[in-house]
Amino acid sequence: MMDKLKDFMLVLDENDADIVVVNSCTVTNGADTKVRSYLNSLKKLPKNPRVVFTGCGAWTKGKSLFESKKIDALFGHSKKEEINTLLKNKQTFFELGNLEHIDKTIVSNFVGKSRAFIKVQEGCDFRCNYCIIPYVRGNARSYDEKNILAQISILAQKGFSEFILTGTNIGSYGKKQNTSLAKLLKKISLISGVKRIRMGSIEPIQIDDEFKELIKEPFMARHLHIALQHTSKEMLKIMNRRNKVLDDLALFEFLSENDYALGSDFIVGHPKESEELWTEAMKNLKKFPLSHIHAFTYSKRDGTPSATMDSQVRGDIAKKRYNELRDIINKKNYDFRKEHNTKLEVLVEQKKNDLFVGLDQYFNRIEIKSDKDILGKWINIDKIIPRREHNFCDLNNLASLSSHLVLK
Repeated sequence: MMDKLKDFMLVLDENDADIVVVNSCTVTNGADTKVRSYLNSLKKLPKNPRVVFTGCGAWTKGKSLFESKKIDALFGHSKKEEINTLLKNKQTFFELGNLEHIDKTIVSNFVGKSRAFIKVQEGCDFRCNYCIIPYVRGNARSYDEKNILAQISILAQKGFSEFILTGTNIGSYGKKQNTSLAKLLKKISLISGVKRIRMGSIEPIQIDDEFKELIKEPFMARHLHIALQHTSKEMLKIMNRRNKVLDDLALFEFLSENDYALGSDFIVGHPKESEELWTEAMKNLKKFPLSHIHAFTYSKRDGTPSATMDSQVRGDIAKKRYNELRDIINKKNYDFRKEHNTKLEVLVEQKKNDLFVGLDQYFNRIEIKSDKDILGKWINIDKIIPRREHNFCDLNNLASLSSHLVLK
């Protein structure tokens, strides 16, 4: 949307804005509540800006917000490319669009970023019982390969060298076009300037033999985020998930043996998660070579099958289970970082509190002390100090900083 705004000036503070475009999330009821609260706060600003609503919330709450005049205008995902024209229309409008659209925008820059995020697909064909996303993003569809490669080529020429592939369900890329995510990765790797490729969340069943053939390629980040959601066989069935615990464990062990850090999503406190099933899940989880976790307690999402299930888990129990899960993975991450403390390749992304910060190939955060300006540079690190939450390196104590800089 920023790339398409040709006739407007962007401001960084809502207090200075005549128009505020709200790109909403609707993944949980809580997300809807936060969006509504934010909308109310905008109407209290000195300039009383015009509020234009978009994002996933347009499909679930857009009509009621529009009719109650909480917003002045609305457009759906398929209309985002038309944002410049839409905002010129000073009348109220309701342009929901459709859920079949494929964006053709080639984003040419990421202001203030060292890494570039490349969207490769939209939508999801899965129908997990807790998830509203397929109903607000549509079925899986892939972006045009030529546009993806063109965008990466432009960004690589501008100095970007690490690329993160994103989407609603990126593992489904190309399945309706007789291509695949693995084939796309190979083509991206051939673009001059591309050093490292990461990916957003991918489903276990989408890591096929073709994908496995790439895991040792130098352009692949040694980290994958694989969506388990749970490690109880019965809970996966209740959630209407397609993955299976034993198959997942075999996959994780294979990737770990090939020197990969592994992360996952995990839903705690989903309806029908009994103490017995939770105990089983944690027993299984301890077997997984996990180093990262995106854990969250279940939050009801109206319009999904899970929202109407009985045996809802009490909030205090869910919180206790969440903390237990986090403790297990935090220890696993610390042990992983102690074991993988040499030959780290770090792209320095920011400077914070006199320390430079970046991520290594294993998606672990490293804080670096250096008298030289290393912002935006690649650093080879052979010695780190593992701390509780992240790694630390003092380049000033190294004999030769130049030997640690990767020149491109």
